[in-house]
Amino acid sequence: MTMLSFEDFKLGHLGRFGPRRVTREEILAFAADFDPQPMHLDEEAASRSMLKGLSGSGWHLCSIIMRMMFDGFIGRTASLGSPGVNELRWLAPLRPGDEITLDVEVTEARVSGSRPATGIIMFKAVASNASGQALCEMVSPIIVKRRGDIAPGHAAR
Repeated sequence: MTMLSFEDFKLGHLGRFGPRRVTREEILAFAADFDPQPMHLDEEAASRSMLKGLSGSGWHLCSIIMRMMFDGFIGRTASLGSPGVNELRWLAPLRPGDEITLDVEVTEARVSGSRPATGIIMFKAVASNASGQALCEMVSPIIVKRRGDIAPGHAAR
């Protein structure tokens, strides 16, 4: 498989990925390990919270987004990593049974001033449920090798 380079990313809509169904068991397991707040673990406590029912952790949703991005395009991109997340918003609760789709847009692509063999691509990702309600928005850059710096025959893992 050919590795995607910086030059392969054009401004605009990159793709829609998913759907991925999220189960109650996944929500409970993630929360037990990483975010054991009552609204993520206990139906009764969750019903009394401002979320009005069991909801997945926002960090769980971010993990799902990362997996969807990896499966969708990062896994076949000459990525050198990311310096972080510029913006992150949780807009609505992740619920058991939600079918998540991810829309990804390239909002900026520029050659690095300090490392001209690489480019910086800014992505905006919006995760939505099956009814189209946006659950999370994330804006994040990744650093990608430019085409001339990818070894011939380099294949994705």
